[in-house]
Parts: sequence; structure tokens; C-alpha cells
Amino acid sequence: MSTPAALRSWRGLFLPLAVGAAGVAATAYLAAVDPNQPGHYPTCPFLAVTGWYCPGCGSLRALHDLAHLDLAGALARNPFAVLVVPYLLMSWVLWVERTVTGRVPRRVAPGWSIWVLLAGIVAFWVLRNVPGWTALSPA
Repeated sequence: MSTPAALRSWRGLFLPLAVGAAGVAATAYLAAVDPNQPGHYPTCPFLAVTGWYCPGCGSLRALHDLAHLDLAGALARNPFAVLVVPYLLMSWVLWVERTVTGRVPRRVAPGWSIWVLLAGIVAFWVLRNVPGWTALSPA
């Protein structure tokens, strides 16, 4: 017996909705448990071993600030994380929309864009560790 297309699309929504619910739960937890207070979250292993900031250092504090609508504080902690959040939200919305409509995913960006993204991450990583320049440090 064949399953109607509408029922298949609702079944297909389970995974995107579960990912969305997990994101909301994680954000709520991060909003409630302040990463600025020691002992709640582990230290960055890269920072602990090398003493240098990785591209993700300060992300928890930045997301905590975003959850409290403090954009300036979030940008001070990790501007790269602040730029990634809208992209992740847009990607999730497009995932749900494609699941509901049944459209085939298409390439959104050209192949070279991944290299530009990687170069941006490496540049951010290097610049936030330049001695004497604290503009990008999460401290």
C-alpha cells in the first residue's frame, strides 16, 4: 500500500524538527547557564595545550550574549560565531522548506566559496593571536 505524499513529507520532517528542537534546547541551556562563570563548561583544549585562541574560542560566551540579545558583547567574544548563526538558521529553514515541498536540494554557492571560507577562518585564527592586538581575542 502506498503512503500519501503529504504523510511522507510529515514523516520526513522528523529529523529537521528534532535538530531544531535540539538547537532551541541547547540555546535555552546556554542562556540559563552562564559560560562566564567558571566550572560550568570545559576549557578549550587547544587553548589549554597551546595558550593560543582557536577560531571557536569565545563562541559559548558569544552565543550566551546573543541569547540575551547583547549583540555588542557577542561580537566582542567571537565575531565569527555571530556571523555563522544567521547562516545556520537560514540553512535550517531551507532544509524544512525542501522537506515539505519535496524539492531537490540545489547548489547554493559555487565550489570555490569553501576555500574562501577556510581562508577566512585561518585569517581569523591568526589575527586573534597576534601579540599585543586584542581586538579579536575573546577575553
